[in-house]
Amino acid sequence: MIKLLIGADILMAGVFAWTFRSLPEQLPIFYSKPWGESQIADKWYIFLLPFLMHIVFFVNGAVSKKFFSDAPAIRKLMNYANAFFILGFTGVFLKILFLVT
Repeated sequence: MIKLLIGADILMAGVFAWTFRSLPEQLPIFYSKPWGESQIADKWYIFLLPFLMHIVFFVNGAVSKKFFSDAPAIRKLMNYANAFFILGFTGVFLKILFLVT
């Protein structure tokens, strides 16, 4: 699972580096806010997504080890949840970058 996380990190860093020159100064990041200026943030805020992805991954792993060490079915479900979060966060990151470039 850690290989998937590292692969997602490399993919996100590579796409960010590839599209950096064509990115505007501000990106629409906060889609839960009303349409307009409240959704806009500096382009460096895009790194909140990988940061939150790592937090979710490691908290999910710690909870799985601490509370469900004797339940292999639940640990497997937690691994699937981790994969879902990694793919979801990576997809949102890439979608935002490709949407504005």
